[in-house]
Amino acid sequence: MQGSARKLEEVRETTLAEQLGNLRLLLPYLWRKGRPGFKLRIILSLLVILLGTFITVQAPLVLADGINRLAETDMTGAAIASVFGFIIGYGVLRFLSVVIPNLREFLFARVGQTAQREVGVDVFRHLQNLSLRFHLERKTGSLSRIMERGNRSIDFLFRFLLFNIGPTLILLGYVCVIFAARYEIALSLIAAVTVIGYFWFTIASTEWRLKFRRKMNEKDQLASSRSVDALLNFETVKLFGAEKRETERFSKALEDYQDAAIRSNRSLAWVNIGQAAVVNGGMVAALGITALGVAEGRYGIGEVTGVSLIMMQLYQPLNILGFAYREIKQSLIDMEKMFDLLKIEPEVKDAPGAQDLDVDACSVRFDDVHFGYDPRRAVLKGLSFEAEAGKKTAIVGPSGAGKSTIARLIFRFYDVTQGAITIGGTDIRDVTQDSVRRNLGVVPQDTVLFNDTISYNISYPRPEATKDEIERAAQMAQIHEFVSRLPDGYETLVGERGLKLSGGEKQRVAIARTIIKNPPILILDEATSALDSETEAEILTSLNALASGRTSIVIAHRLSTIIDADKIVVVDGGVVAEEGTHEELLGKGGLYARLWKQQSSTRAREEFEQA
Repeated sequence: MQGSARKLEEVRETTLAEQLGNLRLLLPYLWRKGRPGFKLRIILSLLVILLGTFITVQAPLVLADGINRLAETDMTGAAIASVFGFIIGYGVLRFLSVVIPNLREFLFARVGQTAQREVGVDVFRHLQNLSLRFHLERKTGSLSRIMERGNRSIDFLFRFLLFNIGPTLILLGYVCVIFAARYEIALSLIAAVTVIGYFWFTIASTEWRLKFRRKMNEKDQLASSRSVDALLNFETVKLFGAEKRETERFSKALEDYQDAAIRSNRSLAWVNIGQAAVVNGGMVAALGITALGVAEGRYGIGEVTGVSLIMMQLYQPLNILGFAYREIKQSLIDMEKMFDLLKIEPEVKDAPGAQDLDVDACSVRFDDVHFGYDPRRAVLKGLSFEAEAGKKTAIVGPSGAGKSTIARLIFRFYDVTQGAITIGGTDIRDVTQDSVRRNLGVVPQDTVLFNDTISYNISYPRPEATKDEIERAAQMAQIHEFVSRLPDGYETLVGERGLKLSGGEKQRVAIARTIIKNPPILILDEATSALDSETEAEILTSLNALASGRTSIVIAHRLSTIIDADKIVVVDGGVVAEEGTHEELLGKGGLYARLWKQQSSTRAREEFEQA
């Protein structure tokens, strides 16, 4: 799956078969099994549209008969009443032609909106199930735009495919039959040639201008991505004084979008001009033949009005059809990326028939584990160690040794390329990912919070947690007093990614979040890296109390925080360099002893400077 997110940024040509394939993905959302009520609504909607098509053609014919009667009879009372009867009938039919499309809305609105919602939910669910590598490679702004445009086009496709293209073709057939039966075959040919010519020109011109639309979408996506990236990382932008540079980058992206949009709009103008020429040519030809028939005495004077109105009724959906075809093609382009998302397979999958992991103070074991984020560069090169059940195991080593990778592999964000990771003797690839993560708790080095309340973030692992449980967890994490002093207390919003809180405050919220989850296995990835020494000592006491009797893995850079560990595993170069207790490792005089000496001298110097 590597590179899947980057491929979403590419502009590519799609064949008709691919577009129809994308369209087939929509149909199950419309015609769902187990929903007879929705199917009935669709059928009734189609019947209503057919009735509307019949009325649309009959109304001008009724008016034409009324005009003919007016021209052919003396103005007696009965004749006038007859004429007004035709006029009233025309008015009623016209009124019904307006009412019926709105009746269709009553029938189909729930079906279309439900299908649109379910597609959006399925895409969102699929994104949630994709592996970590995809989300690390993707751009948030681009992904959001893909979902927004794709989901917005669904309702349009449903409505126009069901209620415009099909009924318009039926209307054309019915008009041709009426013209041939009531007038002459030449009018039917004119109507058919006009519609076919309109179709041909619309399809050809739309295909020509699709490249402009694709380019415009690409530039729009790039501009959105740059703005979101800059706003999400505004602290970094300000730290480096890069506001002007980011504004210029965004402006350049908008300029590119502007140029692409201008070319797209100009091409649309040429298409509209060509369509108008076809339509008006057909109208002039039809009225010319009808007028000739009136002059020769074959038709009544009212037939000119009737033919004129019928041709206008035919051309009105033709204009919509041209718009519909363009928009359908453009909507399919907009949905290409969204369907590409649905086609991406998760890198990490549950094995067929995988069962839930049964955890009860189980050990965690790495057995000859090999792994690399890129096949060309291995991070772990045969790592083997065991975190014994109910004990505290620390993982230490220089930067880049693979310590944080160990935590990601335990959570099965990635699968190992060789070897195995077992929990309680069970390979984690043989059980469900959800059950593995449900039994793990982590306090990460880089804490990211939801843009919601402190209460929401603490209770995130257990939304049903009571207020007392939330406050108790906050007390253990040494953050309750801070929260209590805030004007809104636990209902304080933390801001985008928790940026309203300091690093230490965010980390304590993460600790409270793990405490409230109460997992059997704890992973502390630099859990106190953003805390001062005094607070660190207090929280370490709380964490040690929480870890009592549980399997805990502590990934640490500060060796002073793990001297009480039952076992310390020193990782270097993707393998275990040495392991043992704090005293044992100091006695060996190896890598751990050198790291300890280096950190002790640094800490002593810092304390001296502070004094």
